[in-house]
Amino acid sequence: MVLGGLLRKELCMLDIQGRLCSNEMIRNFLLPHVGKKVRIKYNLGRNKFESFSAEIISVYNCLFLVKLDNNTIKSFSFSDIITKKIKFT
Repeated sequence: MVLGGLLRKELCMLDIQGRLCSNEMIRNFLLPHVGKKVRIKYNLGRNKFESFSAEIISVYNCLFLVKLDNNTIKSFSFSDIITKKIKFT
C-alpha cells in the first residue's frame, strides 16, 4: 500500500496552518512512515519530472534515505520538501 497521499496531506497541513516547516516537524512526519512504500515525484527543473515508488529506509537530522524498487538508494534533504522540489503523490 502506498501511503504518499496521507503523507502529502499531512505536509500540506503545515502550509495551510501558516506555520514554518522546521526540520524537526518534517522529521516527526517522516518517522512513522519508515519502512513503508511511498510514491515520490521529483522536480528536475525545466518541466522535467522523475517519478518512482520507494520505501523510506531511514530518517536523519536533515535528510532521509529511500530505497527504490530496483534496490537503488537515494537521499533527499528536508529542504527538498520545504522548497517543494519533491512531492509525495
